[in-house]
Amino acid sequence: MNHITGSFAGKITQQSTLTPTDQPNHVMNIAEVHGTQKSSDPLWNNSKIAYWGVTDMLNGKGTQHGYFYDNHAEAGRDWGTFEARVTTVGGGMMLEGTFKFAGGDGKYRGISGGGKFKSVMKSETEIECTWDGNYELAKSKAA
Repeated sequence: MNHITGSFAGKITQQSTLTPTDQPNHVMNIAEVHGTQKSSDPLWNNSKIAYWGVTDMLNGKGTQHGYFYDNHAEAGRDWGTFEARVTTVGGGMMLEGTFKFAGGDGKYRGISGGGKFKSVMKSETEIECTWDGNYELAKSKAA
C-alpha cells in the first residue's frame, strides 16, 4: 500500500437544512462541497474533489456521512464513502472521521484503501480539510 497525505480548501456549492420538531436543538443538513486537492503524491495533487455529506446533529454534536469522488482529469476518477463525528466549537463546526475508497476508473480502476480526515468550517460556505491514508491500485495488486 502507498501512504498519502493531503489537504483541500472547499466551498459549499449547495445545501439544505431541516430542523426536525422531534426534539429541541435537532438539525439535519445536506451539502455539496467542491475543492482542489493538494498532495505530495502526484496521483492526487491538483485533483478536483466533490463530496456530498448528510449531517445529523443534536445539541451541537452528531454525525456526518456521505460520498466523495476525485477527478484526476485524463487519468480517471476514484470514489468512496466517509463518516465522521461532528462537534461545534465557538459557533464553528469540526469533523473528524474516516474515508474508504469504493472504486475508480482509468488508472484508478480497482483502487482500495482509505484513511482518516479532519475538517474545519472556516465560514458558512468554506471548509478546510486534511487527510492521511493508504491506497493500492489494481495494477500494483497484480504485480
